[in-house]
Amino acid sequence: MIPLSRKSPVPPEDCNLAKAIEQIGDRWTMLILRSALYGIRRFDDFQSELGTPRTILSGRLKSLVEAGLLAKRAYKVEGRRARPEYVLTAKGEALRPILIALTQWGDTWLDGDGQPPVSFTDARSREAVRAAFVDSSGREVQPDNLRIVLRR
Repeated sequence: MIPLSRKSPVPPEDCNLAKAIEQIGDRWTMLILRSALYGIRRFDDFQSELGTPRTILSGRLKSLVEAGLLAKRAYKVEGRRARPEYVLTAKGEALRPILIALTQWGDTWLDGDGQPPVSFTDARSREAVRAAFVDSSGREVQPDNLRIVLRR
């Protein structure tokens, strides 16, 4: 159990978790990132899948490009004009373990029938994988053994 505290160890304005939430924490942004991680790249495909109002989708995609999470590049279908698609950058791709962890949290705490719609496996061994904390030697660390260390 986390001990009682009167304040966080880092003020929100200096906290990278708070900054990350500010950058990606709204519902539409998270859903766009989720879809991008599943391979959706084109505006109309995001809009069709998510049902996002076009103006909101346009604004969120612009913000994700400005934040360096998505890159905008042109594609062209024969006989049609060039259009943009939105591809995850390395910074966006680095969110994959976080979104998988959120998915697995939802599988545990939100899924009523115990049969999650997707699972994650190692591509080579096909063994199931789960999000976990590991130390620098690769040994798993249980969440209740984590400690916050201030660097100041």
